[in-house]
Amino acid sequence: MRVLLVEDDEILGEAVRDHMALASHAIDWMRTLEDARAALETTQYSMVLLDLRLPDGSGIDLLKSFRAKGNLTPVIILTAHDQISDRIEGLNSGADDYIVKPFDLGELSARVQAIARRMSGRARAALLLGDLEIDTSGRTIRQNGQEILLSGREWAVLDTLLSRQGTVVSKARIEEALYAFGSEIESNTVEVYISRLRKKLGKDAVQTVRGVGYRAGDHDGQ
Repeated sequence: MRVLLVEDDEILGEAVRDHMALASHAIDWMRTLEDARAALETTQYSMVLLDLRLPDGSGIDLLKSFRAKGNLTPVIILTAHDQISDRIEGLNSGADDYIVKPFDLGELSARVQAIARRMSGRARAALLLGDLEIDTSGRTIRQNGQEILLSGREWAVLDTLLSRQGTVVSKARIEEALYAFGSEIESNTVEVYISRLRKKLGKDAVQTVRGVGYRAGDHDGQ
């Protein structure tokens, strides 16, 4: 998924960025409210990780402003503010979760995945796609008991399709999930990874809707 990280602490920012990248997420890291606002106006994100105390203001102001505009992108607040009143203000302002620093990166990943599942209507991390057993949290796929290994970017594409299972996902949306700002995008990149997924998971795992995009195959493999 495409994630926006708004954090001015260099050490923590690097740690979160690298950890999320290892989990096959494309992450854009902004250090100021101004840069975060610009990113939100130009890019569709699946998740926002938001610090509250930033050089040019409060993350709460950013949260309130884009919620007021109808932006429903899930937001997890990352902050050293640990008072109950701070948590209440953050949640009442539109945050979906609230993590107090210092935090475990594994816990952050678990909360990101939990919110992503809830937003996509999936209560559990495990699901079936035809004869494939897919655990999106554990990053495992089994077919007839045999594990199938995917690369990081193959997982990124599959996650994007599964998060909208049953609906068509545009090529542009998949590209956004694959690349952070500054990455080079080749015209056939999405097609290459779709082809790789079909070779590994079966030709019915991903369907092409010509002129529109792609969707994950249904439970019957149709």
